[in-house]
Amino acid sequence: MSLYRLLVAATDPFTEYMRTNPTDGPIWGLPLQLGWMLTSGRLADPTGASTCGLQTGDTMCISAQSWWGCMNYFTSAFPFLSAAQNGLLGQDLQVQLQAPEGADGFCTTHADCSAQYPDAMTKWDAFFQAVKVTDSPLPVTEKTDNILGVYWQAQMASLYASAVCNPRQSHYSSEEVAFANSWLNSAEYVSAVHFHSTLEKTVLFLNPLPSRVLLEGDVAPNIADLSQEENHTLSIFSWMKNINTLLGGSLVRMWKGAMCSVTTREKGRAVLEQLILNPSFATSTLLSIIPEMASSC
Repeated sequence: MSLYRLLVAATDPFTEYMRTNPTDGPIWGLPLQLGWMLTSGRLADPTGASTCGLQTGDTMCISAQSWWGCMNYFTSAFPFLSAAQNGLLGQDLQVQLQAPEGADGFCTTHADCSAQYPDAMTKWDAFFQAVKVTDSPLPVTEKTDNILGVYWQAQMASLYASAVCNPRQSHYSSEEVAFANSWLNSAEYVSAVHFHSTLEKTVLFLNPLPSRVLLEGDVAPNIADLSQEENHTLSIFSWMKNINTLLGGSLVRMWKGAMCSVTTREKGRAVLEQLILNPSFATSTLLSIIPEMASSC
């Protein structure tokens, strides 16, 4: 969490043009996401071999065996090391992270991560270099959309790199694994609309996420101890993932193709909000809206 605090503070001076209050920077989405993982028990040791992250142990502990924790390393270490390399944390600052105890193969320096995951680190470098360019003839809306596009390219590259964490999914129920994979799939839609992950907007989408790790036999929308909103979100995420799989990945491709301009991305954000937060919004509406938006590209 401390890495994120430093990143928020480091990027704030360069993102004033897109902020109406102090919590409107795009980095805010990352610590809030980590907070949801922590409170929902997803950072705890899923093997039961330790009390890391459990109420009976250190509740703030992030287990090296947690798939969610492993994935989070890629979305925190990469941007932090890149920010330091590009001078946002101070000039000529050399940073080496300490890999989590019990975690093998985690890169800890900018050079090491760049060698192992060149695409992700190149994209994070591009983001922080773009952030530092404060003079632009573009209108604020277009400038904000552009920088968010670069940000989400880096975010998605981190998520793709985190595929090395997948062996840890064997510690979870099939239902939790399905949710984790559908959660990753949802990021494809979110990134395509250049979602502005402010504190307020991020909380809106985090609140209906499942408040505990899913167990064998948990089938949405009929999980008794989860709220109606949580059950709805699980159902929608599952539908989005399954339909895309049935269509051979073409739903995500069509969605990305339709998000071709500032205008269509704005419409896309509104559609996602309705799809995830409004239970009365028919899923079939998404399938009909995509060709309509794509026609303007």
